[in-house]
Amino acid sequence: MFTVLTDTYNTITFPSPEILYKEKNSKFYGYAFPVTSEEEIKNHLDSLRKQHHGAVHFCYAFQLGTDKIQYRANDDGEPSNSAGMPIYGQIQSFGITNVLVVVVRFFGGVKLGVGGLISAYRTAAQMALEESQIIEKTIDVSFEISFDYKNMNKVMRVIKEKNLEIVSQEMNESCKIVIATRKKNAEMIFDIFSNLFEVGIKKMD
Repeated sequence: MFTVLTDTYNTITFPSPEILYKEKNSKFYGYAFPVTSEEEIKNHLDSLRKQHHGAVHFCYAFQLGTDKIQYRANDDGEPSNSAGMPIYGQIQSFGITNVLVVVVRFFGGVKLGVGGLISAYRTAAQMALEESQIIEKTIDVSFEISFDYKNMNKVMRVIKEKNLEIVSQEMNESCKIVIATRKKNAEMIFDIFSNLFEVGIKKMD
């Protein structure tokens, strides 16, 4: 039911500082951002467009998710696969997810050719990620526990013994608690609560 290959992933904690890479008078500004949604990605891109009025290209790549990976690479007017994919290649090389990398180009009057562009965008992306703090996070699974107030003690005992995180709780005559646990422990936790008398459990989406 809860197949586990790995329950950790690498990501970045904070936006990278702005980095600058120069190649034949062109300037490439690189940025890396932690993201969890396409809305966040759009906001970061909009902000950079306001910040860099004179830039000609805002090329980027992102990857979202742990089980189901979602990614995109955008050349923003540069020759096909000369910008977005080299940036995405660095995301893969660093082995991270939930990240957006943007490289903003100011044209310096000298054409770089496709090979030069690939190298420049790849280098700027690499520099931005090298300046980022990469951390390991756990993939968590959430469950909703439902029970009558009279069964509170036995539910809380399991939560305490198994060191489960309480995400939210509603305490009335009928109680609901949303808990989170590492993916590798999910099946065990599900079985424990399933076997408690008068206690319901369901996996959250």
